[in-house]
Amino acid sequence: MKKYNLIGTICCVVALMLSGCNDDFLERYPLDEVSNETFWNTENDLMVYNNSLYNMALDDTNVPILHGHNSGFSSYWGSYYFLDGFTDNLAPRNDRHTFFQQVRAGKQLVPSGSQWFGYSGWSFVRAINVGLDNYAKADITEATRNKYIGEARLLRGWFYAEKVQTFGDVPWVDRELNIDSEELFAARMPREEAMDKVLEDLNFATTHLPDDWGDGNEPGRLNRWAALAVKARLCLFEGTWRKYHGGSNPEMWLNEAAAAAKEVMDNSPYSVYNTGNPETDFNAYMRIIDVSGNPEVMVWRRYQLGIYTNVVQGYFGYTGGATKSFVEDFLATDGLPITLSSEYKGDDTFEDVFENRDPRLRQTILHPDDTEKYKYDRADGRDYPRVVGMPGGFTTETGYHIIKHYNADDMIGKAYNTSETPAIILRFGEVLLNYAEAKAELGEISQGDLDMSINLLRDRVAMPHLMLDPPMDPRYANDGVSSLIVEIRRERRVELFLEGFRYKDLKRWKQGKKLESPDLGIRWNAENQARFAGAIIETSEDPETGKTYIDVYKGTDWENPTFDENRDYLWPLPLDDLAQNPQLQQNPGYN
Repeated sequence: MKKYNLIGTICCVVALMLSGCNDDFLERYPLDEVSNETFWNTENDLMVYNNSLYNMALDDTNVPILHGHNSGFSSYWGSYYFLDGFTDNLAPRNDRHTFFQQVRAGKQLVPSGSQWFGYSGWSFVRAINVGLDNYAKADITEATRNKYIGEARLLRGWFYAEKVQTFGDVPWVDRELNIDSEELFAARMPREEAMDKVLEDLNFATTHLPDDWGDGNEPGRLNRWAALAVKARLCLFEGTWRKYHGGSNPEMWLNEAAAAAKEVMDNSPYSVYNTGNPETDFNAYMRIIDVSGNPEVMVWRRYQLGIYTNVVQGYFGYTGGATKSFVEDFLATDGLPITLSSEYKGDDTFEDVFENRDPRLRQTILHPDDTEKYKYDRADGRDYPRVVGMPGGFTTETGYHIIKHYNADDMIGKAYNTSETPAIILRFGEVLLNYAEAKAELGEISQGDLDMSINLLRDRVAMPHLMLDPPMDPRYANDGVSSLIVEIRRERRVELFLEGFRYKDLKRWKQGKKLESPDLGIRWNAENQARFAGAIIETSEDPETGKTYIDVYKGTDWENPTFDENRDYLWPLPLDDLAQNPQLQQNPGYN
């Protein structure tokens, strides 16, 4: 992926190309200035222009495809880490995360203008289309030109797919517009038609992008393997959406997803990061500054002092902590759900939760004995976990501190907004999960498919292999899917926690009703009341077990979350956009 230096000359070029001026005086081209008529000549010109697209994609709020961490104070919400706040994985209560809480509780407001990750970013599409309208002018070979066309079309297809996933029908535009263009006031294109165009863009990219740009993943540009990984991700979403929500030919999309993932698995240089240490390998490479050369990392964003930095490590307390629901999804070490395993020790004490569990649990949630190891909260010397209300240090609403991406070394001794925590945007592990799910949804998965995908991830943490006929976890018996698909979905939740997938996964599976369950935290018995003296919490009794747990949102506006099946799978369009173009029409349920 492109390095994120904000280069002044690039910005000037983009401003010029987007201006669209056609005044007569421009026919007399200045010899010492860049103009649209003189720019598009060489491969370097196309490369420089496409560099500008990567720079525009730094705007994660409006172009949330290569999602990383926002710079500066906005790191508190503008990181892909925190997208799980829309779901049953996290329980934030900080006012700065109110938008996440609103969506999570089914109380999203119709915005008047743009909102986080919303109906915006269309200047990005315009910039892409300007390039696509001009690349042919360069005096270069067709194969060379197609590399940059493929790069631009991958970004365009990815952007549109994200908008379809969020809003449904979209206003598809594939050429440069001016103020008189009829597309400015056109109706939205139906999602299936738009996704056909997305697939055309993805197929062009996966055909014409090079396997290697020669940048050594330091980080570099999007290559063909990245394009295939993106294609697998987007096609899996579309295939499962059509399967569970209704739509034509979901099998085609699932086959495309499986084939794209399999190409990466069979022929790419990427692999699962595994040094043979199941107690550290899962989170080790997610807690360092430089992941160049890591075999699992396919696309990442570098942050570098003096160029582009963040402060995301300082906001782990804003997550609210992981939920009981998430923690309970980790299997026992015998490979069985805790509802079925005799090895599960229960949750009478905080430490019991970690006993005989998938090693990824202890590499995701902070165990008290690991506080010093991780130098938690800048090695402040306090005992952890800490619950809200206790004085000093990081506290959580749930009691479950997140350790998966935590890197104290990127904070200790550093000034505000000088952290360099990278953003891992595409990794090989996700490709394996996408392949297994697509094959399972097609009903044609084999044990060999599981062994070359999910079981490689389990091998990393020395967990028993997933077999074709796992027992059904009673908690998911009413989901309407096979026990194998239940376990594949569990694997995604565990492996991809805090990587921005859970919300879209629940939507495409049509499992939004899971968001109606209250967000609970740790067991609140006499021992924990004494251990966490001073905690300011509310509690509720689990109706299934009769045990009492922290109830994060009890007594707040988010206490009784709802999910409207006829509305909440899509987001509302802003009122400003509807006023400017009434043909867009609002999504159902938001009028």
